[in-house]
Amino acid sequence: MKLKKQIIALLTLLLLLPIPAYADVTTGDMIITLGKNLTEEQKKLVLTEMNAPDDAQIITISNEEEHQYLGNYIAKSLIGTKAISSSAITIAEKNAGITVKTKNITWVTDEMYINALITAGVKDANIFITAPIPVSGTAALTGIVKAYEVSTDTKIPEEVKQAANEEMVKTANLGDDIGTENATALMAKIKEKVAETKPETDQELKTIIDDAAKDLNLTLTEQQTNSLIEFFNKLKELNIDWNQVGDQLQNAKDKLTNYLESEEGQGFLDKVKEFFVSLVDAIKNFFS
Repeated sequence: MKLKKQIIALLTLLLLLPIPAYADVTTGDMIITLGKNLTEEQKKLVLTEMNAPDDAQIITISNEEEHQYLGNYIAKSLIGTKAISSSAITIAEKNAGITVKTKNITWVTDEMYINALITAGVKDANIFITAPIPVSGTAALTGIVKAYEVSTDTKIPEEVKQAANEEMVKTANLGDDIGTENATALMAKIKEKVAETKPETDQELKTIIDDAAKDLNLTLTEQQTNSLIEFFNKLKELNIDWNQVGDQLQNAKDKLTNYLESEEGQGFLDKVKEFFVSLVDAIKNFFS
């Protein structure tokens, strides 16, 4: 636990610095983020793992950038003093959805990344997140979102990026207490019920959270419940294209369904499939 929370320096890109935009990207184009404190040997190793082409676009991430963008959600002591983690974002075909693979990421799951990235507005990308040593993975989301912006010349609203970071951190923190699968399933159930009932008061939202927790046989603390109430109230006010979110979730669900129907996927947990299915059915009318 100490190791995974000490080295939280995952590839955050500062959204305030001027960086060049790369227009006219095509399927297969790759953009890479590298931690500024990687040694030359580590950089070579990471680029080899990514199968990075010689002409890949590369952005360097500093620890100062990580502190500026994650400071609202994580203690400074946990962010650490070095930026070492990296990612490769490859543009996929239209309507391909999002895939995430990780190496040496110990806290944030692939599903957490996918859900938060979809909330942020990222679409149609294959993403690989890695580090030369085990890290928690919390800071990765911001870097990936910014790399997606740079590669596609797309501007994602600042408040939406912030919400996506907060969503991932909250889910990961909650997963520490109640289990990763329970945390992702809980978030899905809450989203589904909010979309169905459109709560207007904190008490109505609290009822939804309590019922969702009860359905999963979970007991939340008062602090956890209040934190979720605050977050979902904030989410309701954001300018999010929920139709696009629903489309990306549908793509993710379709890929997962194909995997589950394969011989390899027969043993995969049903909870993960339920997570995507419930979100797809609800998200189209989310807060509309």
